[in-house]
Amino acid sequence: MAALPLVVVAVVATVAINAVGAQGPPESYKPHLTTQNIEGRITGSTFVLDQPRCVFDDSVDTSEGIWLVVAKSDAVSNFKNPSSAEELPYQSFNNNSYYMTLDAGLWNYPCPAQSGELTLLRVGDEPDCVKEVSRPDCNGPLPGPGPYRVRFLAMDDKGVTAKTDWSDEITLIQAKDYNTIETAPKRRSAGMIAIATILSILFAILLAALIAALVYKYTDVCGNADIRTINEPATVTRYTTHHVYDQAPYKSFQEPAADLAQDKGGKCPGRWVRAPLGLCGNPH
Repeated sequence: MAALPLVVVAVVATVAINAVGAQGPPESYKPHLTTQNIEGRITGSTFVLDQPRCVFDDSVDTSEGIWLVVAKSDAVSNFKNPSSAEELPYQSFNNNSYYMTLDAGLWNYPCPAQSGELTLLRVGDEPDCVKEVSRPDCNGPLPGPGPYRVRFLAMDDKGVTAKTDWSDEITLIQAKDYNTIETAPKRRSAGMIAIATILSILFAILLAALIAALVYKYTDVCGNADIRTINEPATVTRYTTHHVYDQAPYKSFQEPAADLAQDKGGKCPGRWVRAPLGLCGNPH
């Protein structure tokens, strides 16, 4: 009877592990774009998937490889399981509409995932091996916007041993054709034209008022100045400083020299005549 509780505990533990770990048969799992909020979740040539954690644990041996099949959406219905990955190389994707990449094993997808562990797969992240025929499993960039669909395959030496469902369609970001970009300026509406006209008028009025204010200000400052021109008459007052003149000439002007005599009836009437010579002249 003591062994019974141990059996019950083992069964409960197994059920708990399965509940946390495996999510049912691989066929029930549908690959999907990651739900994590990351940059570049979808670009013009890549997209990011969640890893298939706890999907193949109960149906795949550790020696088997787990591959990702990328297919054009309209070719999914014609897909046939390959016997080896070399049958679907990346370099023949345009012709085959399928390729296989991201070879991994169960150890790459441990179950359950640890907290903080990176659990993403970026498809189309290897541009360097695009033309390398020796790398058929190249994870090269996707050649167009798609849409694409993907699934995981588990394979051994004999072929496919397990597979998941196909994902929903995945469409990449498509760059806009430069020929469709309108480079000419857009026509403005009537409202925009009216607003621009009103603002232009107000600006012109403001500028005119500013110029008038400046002219008035500087004209008022200079207008009160009394400026005489060259042609206007001016009164000049002369000052004589008497102390710088000799007094003798002043007296001779007042009193004629002894040799001068006033001619009262001769040839120089009313003028002074030098006595011996009889010459007319002024007293100074």
